Amino acid sequence: METVRNSAAKNRNLVVPFLSLRNISSPEDVVAGRKVFAGHMPAKAILSLPTDENVRDYLVDAEGKQRRTPTSVHRAIKDTLENRPDLFCILNGGVVIVARDSEADEKEKVLKLKKASILNGSQTQGVLQDMFNAGQLGDDISVKFELIITDDEDLIAEITIARNFQNAVRSLSIVGTRGELDELEKYFMVTHPRLRLQKSESEWPAEDTNIVQTEKLLQVIAALLPDELWFKSTEINRAYTYNSKATCLKDFDTIYRKAKAKTDEDHEKFKGVYQFYLDVVGQAFDLYETWKAHPEFEGCGLRCIEREGKSIVEVPDGLVFPVLAAMSEFAVKTKQGWRIKAPPIETELIAAAKTAYMEIAKSKPDVMGKTKACYSQVQQVAEMYKKFSKLAVA
Repeated sequence: METVRNSAAKNRNLVVPFLSLRNISSPEDVVAGRKVFAGHMPAKAILSLPTDENVRDYLVDAEGKQRRTPTSVHRAIKDTLENRPDLFCILNGGVVIVARDSEADEKEKVLKLKKASILNGSQTQGVLQDMFNAGQLGDDISVKFELIITDDEDLIAEITIARNFQNAVRSLSIVGTRGELDELEKYFMVTHPRLRLQKSESEWPAEDTNIVQTEKLLQVIAALLPDELWFKSTEINRAYTYNSKATCLKDFDTIYRKAKAKTDEDHEKFKGVYQFYLDVVGQAFDLYETWKAHPEFEGCGLRCIEREGKSIVEVPDGLVFPVLAAMSEFAVKTKQGWRIKAPPIETELIAAAKTAYMEIAKSKPDVMGKTKACYSQVQQVAEMYKKFSKLAVA
């Protein structure tokens, strides 16, 4: 079947809507007779743009490619669109478009482009196309774009090569190279001997089922961290763990280095926090996997939950993380190390999560995942059971 992005190459004189547009041409651009604009356009607008002048098509459906499965780039784009759609226009690099000429109609908010093509951003376009086709996205997603106006064919070729082959080394690879994940992986493999942690961007769990997404695992552990081990200077608020995987990775880097630096004045405090990470890493993985498809969600009637018949296939992270954060109430230090010893209150936690989802988050998973009030409502249930358990023992 011919996709919009492939058929668009047949008509490269296009009219596309935009939301904002600004001329950012440098003095060098003006002297050279080219123009550069930046702005935002509705995500659906870039689906009509051809990619015939890009050095690579969408890798999932590009002809002649051996790899037909999503790569780490595709997974990262999809993850942002599913879990943080309101941040997509900031976290995603957007698309670079070239055209031989353009005309902007500010009144109608449309761009008339002559011989246009995407030079960088085919993977973003491809993931958006797939998700729109599957009905997984609304019309309120915007995309950042850079528009270069030039008829210099050699320059166009140079731009597309330069924009597609400048790969930055991300934090996960740096932390992995330093060996900071080795001990965490060792503890993890005690309970999951057939699995290993992802230590660089060149590895991806979707392509190797024996690899666990480390950044997601660190988010889960951070959500489970008990109050007594809270190491941040801010008040306790676990809502950041849902959509700040970069922060959770940076926190782990800090925890690791301070725990290992015996001369640091906070050494003992961070040593305790680091030990919590080591002790619960396997259990954190199991808890996340369990709650992502917990059967207790079957009768809740929430449309955001993916089902296959009556069986739960996937619960959005926005609902899962407030529940995981509530589990921090049941973190206990035993002779064998830290454990999460939660009573059987799954039904009660899900009821609280459903109420928060509908009344506070207005039935939006991404809003629930980052709203402190939603976490508080679910955590109150855990606090109540913890309190009654202590009274019963007394």
